Amino acid sequence: MPDLTFAVKAHSESPARTRVSVRNFTLVVDEPPELGGTDAGPNPVETVLAAFAGCLNVVAHLVAKEQGLTLRDLELEASGALNPDRLMNQPTSDRAGFKQIAVTLRFHTDASPEAVERWRREVEARCPVSDNLSHITPVKLIAEHKT
Repeated sequence: MPDLTFAVKAHSESPARTRVSVRNFTLVVDEPPELGGTDAGPNPVETVLAAFAGCLNVVAHLVAKEQGLTLRDLELEASGALNPDRLMNQPTSDRAGFKQIAVTLRFHTDASPEAVERWRREVEARCPVSDNLSHITPVKLIAEHKT
């Protein structure tokens, strides 16, 4: 299968709020008031967690269908802690991003524990967002001056 390319366009509405266009959708990424925003939407790192949960949901159901595993009432909970010092230009040895992300998948199934573990491993291995978060992905930031 050829590569699929995904893209978004975004416009800064304030130092803390970004309006993002994705296909025919618009979403607002904003900070809570204590971080300088107006709380008009999830902040960037919450958006990463939401993307991760959404991707895991898709892959979980895809793999379950392939393996003949029935999932009922799937709920996902993702969380991660980060030290904001690097973001705020304060001395720290911590990285800017999450130290770790934990995701819990809660569901009902009649499958055996062995089948559930085989499913979990396959979901983790095939989720594109998990792959991007778990491995170094080259990022190229290009600055273009408008004239």
